[in-house]
Amino acid sequence: MRDISHKQITLRTARAVAIIFCSDNSIELIKSNALPKGNLFDVARAAGFLGAKLTPQLLPHCHPVTIDAMDFTFEFINRELHTELFDESILNKTGIVIQGEAKSIGRTGIEMETLTAVSIAALEIYDMLKPVDTKLEIGNVRLLEKKGGKSDRNRYIEESPSCAVLVCSDSTARGERDDKSGLLICDMLKKVNGNVLHYQILPDEKDSIQKQIKDWVAEDIQFIFTTGGTGLGPRDNTVSAVKEILERDADGITEAMRTFGQMRTPLAMMSRSVAGAVGKTLIVTLPGSPNGAKESLEAILPGIFHARKMMEGDGHC
Repeated sequence: MRDISHKQITLRTARAVAIIFCSDNSIELIKSNALPKGNLFDVARAAGFLGAKLTPQLLPHCHPVTIDAMDFTFEFINRELHTELFDESILNKTGIVIQGEAKSIGRTGIEMETLTAVSIAALEIYDMLKPVDTKLEIGNVRLLEKKGGKSDRNRYIEESPSCAVLVCSDSTARGERDDKSGLLICDMLKKVNGNVLHYQILPDEKDSIQKQIKDWVAEDIQFIFTTGGTGLGPRDNTVSAVKEILERDADGITEAMRTFGQMRTPLAMMSRSVAGAVGKTLIVTLPGSPNGAKESLEAILPGIFHARKMMEGDGHC
C-alpha cells in the first residue's frame, strides 16, 4: 500500500452519485410501499453504510479510514432537481438517483468509500426490485466533489512566494560536513511552488544569523527558513537569535510541527523551534537533522504560505 504517513490529518469530504434505472411500474410500487421485499430506501441506506465500511476489504490498495459522517438521499429522476447533474438523455428516463456524502478526519480521502457506498446502495435496490422489474440498469456512478486533500490545498500555491534558506551550523560552515537539510528544504519548497531566491550557510553565531535575516527582510523575502540550532546543545544559538528579532510570534506553526513530529518520534519534543514575523516576512526555525526538517515542513506546507496574505491584511481564505 502507498505510504501516507507523511500526510497531514485534515477534514476530508466527498460526494458521489449513482442511478438505478427502472420502469414506471417500479416507481409506483415504491411510492405505494408495495414491493415484495418491503421498504426500499431504509435497507438501501443500511447497505450503503456497510459497503463504505468494507471498502478496504474490497479494494486492496485502499487505506482504512475513519468514517465520521455519512448519509444518502434517494430521489426519483426529476428534471427540476437534477438538471445540473445529468444531460437530457438521463432526464428523459425513469429511475432513482442515489447521492451519498461522507466526512472523515484523516490522512487520506474518503471518496472511494463514498463511491462504494452509492454503488452498494444501488445494488441493494436492484436486488429488491428484480422480482418486479426485468429491465433494471445501474449507471452514472461518479464522484461529484472531494475536499480536504492535495487538490484542496492547491489554493495556497497559486502564487510563487519568495523564500530563503539559512543553514546554521558551525561544522558545515567550516566545510567539515556536507549540508543535507538545507538542500532538502530547498527541494521541498520548490515542489510546492516556492521560489527559493537565497540559500546560505553560516556558523551558529547570533550576530551573523540576525544580520542575514534582517538583510533578507529588507529585501522583502516573504518566507525565511532556518535549519539547525534548535536543540539543547551549547552551540544551538539559532532559536535565541531569531527570537530576539521577532515582532510577532506564530506559536501555532511550531505547535503543528512538534505535534506532527511527536507522532513519529519522541525526540521531537526536544525541538525549541520558533516561528514569527518581522515586518511582512515569516521566519520559521527548523531542526538541523534531515528527518526533523522534512517532517516539520510536511506539517506546515503549503498552508503556511497563507501567512503572507494575513500579514498584508487580507485575512483568512
